[in-house]
Amino acid sequence: MLKYAFFDLDGTLSDSSKGIMKAIRFALRNFDIEIEDESFLKRYIGAPLIDCFMEFNGFTLEQAETALKHYRDYYLTVGRFENALFDGVKDLLTELNDKGIKCVIATSKPTDFMGNDIEYLGLNKYLHTAFGASFDDSRRKKKDIIKYGLEKLNANPLECVMVGDHHNDIIGANENNIRSIAVTYGYGVKKELLEYTPTYIVDSVQELKKLLFTLI
Repeated sequence: MLKYAFFDLDGTLSDSSKGIMKAIRFALRNFDIEIEDESFLKRYIGAPLIDCFMEFNGFTLEQAETALKHYRDYYLTVGRFENALFDGVKDLLTELNDKGIKCVIATSKPTDFMGNDIEYLGLNKYLHTAFGASFDDSRRKKKDIIKYGLEKLNANPLECVMVGDHHNDIIGANENNIRSIAVTYGYGVKKELLEYTPTYIVDSVQELKKLLFTLI
């Protein structure tokens, strides 16, 4: 029986790619790095950005932290407004609420950023609660965010599912022993998502809604 539906935010509920990619470009330009390839930039979305800057750009931790500050400078003032819900998301959340399912966000975004985005997107009325990363770096990876959410909700993992477009969502779900739904309409690559053995995989918001209702 499904009681809690955990959702990633970027690439799952909303298309925030435009603002995020502009913010990443802005951050990297401060290091004289230009990346125009959108498919490469989308690899940064949904993962902890400090890890991405170190892995994809070879930055030291200090450089990655500086890049993250530049990213936030752009995102907080401009990028967060370049964001919109995917078609069908409001209907999905409304119908889940009507069925008594508690909708929860679990995102790698810092809690303050997450709150701003939720408010801008008008999601508050659909959500039971939301969990994000901590600024002190103690809760950064998706597995830790999901674990924190489960503990705060005192939720039975058997009554939960994690929905996301990034392999970190699937890893986080697997490590917390909850079911996962990988969505391919976001920023993840289907072949890569399948490598992390999601419980289910769907290609559209409509397919996601149909699947979730079979779990209730």
